Amino acid sequence: MLNIFRIILLLGTVFSLTKVPWPIVKAWIKPLPKTVQEQVNDAIDYGFDGMIVYVDKNGKPPAFYTAGYKDRDKKIPADPKSLFKIASISKLYVAVSIAKLSNNKRLSLESTLADYFPELVGRIENAEKITLKLMVQHRSGIPNYTNNPAFWENEQENSKKALDFALDLPASFKPDKKYEYSNTNYLLLRRILDKVLGYNHHLYIKEEILKPLNLKNTFFSLKEVNLEDVMSGYYVGEKSDFKTNKNGMLATAEDVGVFLRALNNGSVFNKGEKEIYSSIYVYDHGGLVPGYQSLAEYHKDIDTIVIQFINTTDFEGYEWNLSEISINRIVKILKRQYK
Repeated sequence: MLNIFRIILLLGTVFSLTKVPWPIVKAWIKPLPKTVQEQVNDAIDYGFDGMIVYVDKNGKPPAFYTAGYKDRDKKIPADPKSLFKIASISKLYVAVSIAKLSNNKRLSLESTLADYFPELVGRIENAEKITLKLMVQHRSGIPNYTNNPAFWENEQENSKKALDFALDLPASFKPDKKYEYSNTNYLLLRRILDKVLGYNHHLYIKEEILKPLNLKNTFFSLKEVNLEDVMSGYYVGEKSDFKTNKNGMLATAEDVGVFLRALNNGSVFNKGEKEIYSSIYVYDHGGLVPGYQSLAEYHKDIDTIVIQFINTTDFEGYEWNLSEISINRIVKILKRQYK
C-alpha cells in the first residue's frame, strides 16, 4: 500500500512539474549580467525574435540596445530606429489630451458618457452615471471589448466595429466601485475627443503634443509610413509577419522615450494641466497587440526612462511575463550602475 502511495505521489509531482513555465523560471533565476546589452542578448534566448531598448538617464545622451531581428525572414538585424506598434501606450497621449481640454474648459471630467452619446443609454449599463474621469481611470465598469472571444475570430475586420463587442452586456461593476482595465473606455474617449474638437483627435495630439516635443517619428497609422521602416511582428506558432495588420499608433523607441520624459517632468503640459493629469491617470504604460509588446517606464529613484520593444507575442501570456522579467532585470542593472 505504501509503495502504491509513493508511486501516486511521484506521478503527481512529475505532472505538476510539466505545468511549471520553465522558461520563465530560468529567466528569473539566471545570474544578472553586468551590462544592459548582455541582458538584451540574453533575452533573445527567452524566445523573442527581436528587441529594442532605449535608456535615457537624465543628463546623459540616450543609449540604444538591440538584439535579434527586425525581419527574421530576411535576417535583417533589429534597428533602434525602427517604427514599432505601441498599442496601449497610446492611451497616455489620449489622457494628456483629456487633461489639456479639461484645463481649458472644453470638456468636463464630470460629464457622463450619456451626455456625449445619449444613444448608448440602455446599451451600455450606467451610461448616465459613468463620467469621463472614471473612463480615463478604468473605473467605469464598461466591459472590455477585447475580452469578448468573438472579437478575436477576425480581429482586423472586427476592429472596425469594436464597440459592438461591448454593447448590451452587463456592467463589470457599478461605476467607481472597482478597477478593471478596459480598452472600450479609451475607444469611447477617442470618439468623445473627436466630438468635442470637431475634427480627428490625431491632429490635436500632433499639434499639442508631438510638434512641441519635436516628435517626428510618431504616427497614427500604417498609411502614414513606409512599411519598410516598421519592425516585423511575430506570434508564437505562426509563420506570418503581423507588420501589415492595422493596430493604431507607431513610433520609434526614442520618440516614446522623449514623450515619457516630458510626461514625467511636466514639460508636455501647460499651466494647470499636470495637476489634472495626475488626478486621472498613470505615468508609465505597456502595450500589446498580436506580434508587438512594449513597456514604457520612468524610474524616479535613478531619474531614468526605459523603453522596451519586443516583436514576439503568444496566446498564453508567457512572452509578456518574460518581457516584464527582462525589463526588471535591465532596471536592476541600471540601478546597480547608478550606485
